[in-house]
Amino acid sequence: MAERILTDEMIEAIRSYFPRYPNRQAVTLPALHVVNERLRYVPIQAVIEIAQLLGLAPAEVQDTLSFYGFFKQDEPHGEHRAWVCRSISCALRGGEEVLDHMAKKLGIHPGQTTPDGKLTLEFAECLGACDFAPCMLVDKTLHKDLTNEKADEFLATIAGP
Repeated sequence: MAERILTDEMIEAIRSYFPRYPNRQAVTLPALHVVNERLRYVPIQAVIEIAQLLGLAPAEVQDTLSFYGFFKQDEPHGEHRAWVCRSISCALRGGEEVLDHMAKKLGIHPGQTTPDGKLTLEFAECLGACDFAPCMLVDKTLHKDLTNEKADEFLATIAGP
């Protein structure tokens, strides 16, 4: 039997959603977020345990997880996640060039995490902030009118000592 992934605290956090939703299946997405916030990814064993807790088939939980590009399953994402928008507005204003610049500076490709585990660089299809294109979302903070220089300033703030 695989080692248990969900802690008692995670289980209680997931159960706290039960009264808020019409059925257990509706708790799937919040449950995935609970696990992802604590582990920075959702391993397959967690999918199985969430399914048991919610009375669902593991495939139902996996379907929800795989629909969203937000969740990683193979390994934890970095301490920070930088989502650089590449919607048409952001692309036209240089978003893809900034993403490329950041990837080269970090020595990784979009979707990868820096070797020190500090940052996962990702692209977003749309952040809904076209007025501020190009933009990047990091830890619930929107970085507006992004340039290579602004990206470098951001990267300096998360660099280790």
